[in-house]
Amino acid sequence: MKRIRYMILRNLFLVPIMWIRLFYHAAHVDNYTEEQHFKMLRFIVKRANKGGNVTIETYGRENIPEKNGFIFFPNHQGLYDVLAILEACPKPFSVVAKKEVENHYFLKRVFSCMKAHMIDRNDIRQGLQVITEVAKEVAEGRNYIIFAEGTRSKNGNEVQDFKGGSFKAATKAKCPIVPVALIDSFQPFDSNTVTTPVTVQVHFLKPLSYEEYKDMKTTEIAAVVKKRIQEVIRQYS
Repeated sequence: MKRIRYMILRNLFLVPIMWIRLFYHAAHVDNYTEEQHFKMLRFIVKRANKGGNVTIETYGRENIPEKNGFIFFPNHQGLYDVLAILEACPKPFSVVAKKEVENHYFLKRVFSCMKAHMIDRNDIRQGLQVITEVAKEVAEGRNYIIFAEGTRSKNGNEVQDFKGGSFKAATKAKCPIVPVALIDSFQPFDSNTVTTPVTVQVHFLKPLSYEEYKDMKTTEIAAVVKKRIQEVIRQYS
């Protein structure tokens, strides 16, 4: 997290303006469209990345469905993951995140602007309610990120098992599933480097249509998505 200080110092003249805009958007969520929130967040993230010597390399942008109403399923490396995808993706999306993220001062406001859903991993009933609500919103045309590993990998680019239950929102919404391979996304916030340039790769993989996975169990879908992501990470890392 030391790099955040460097990002702030390198954008010192912009920080007060960006901070005020972020807080105002977060406090007045319904006064802006999803596109307006997203444009503001991308501006902040791009400036922060430039100031912090973080480069986002994006691959497979053509695999993002043209029609809204899909779910990204990336591997999970750390707190920076959503910010990497924010710069890489041209389309607005929201997030399903663990409740503990609300303790993070900056990300809490980012997720407020995204109208994200916070899931309590210790409350099964609340988790099911979140899945149902996300499925409904996706069916109505919103896009989401769900981290199927449940928790971030503590071994860098090594992918953990994907949980089948994470795919229930997709099966309920009957939406495209877009695997996303993140490479070195743990570096900006989770390493001790501060000024050393870091490159994060974001690979949007070919989506699975509902027709492709409708007869599969969620555990089988999870295995397929994990395998595709793992193959890309092994090839490019």
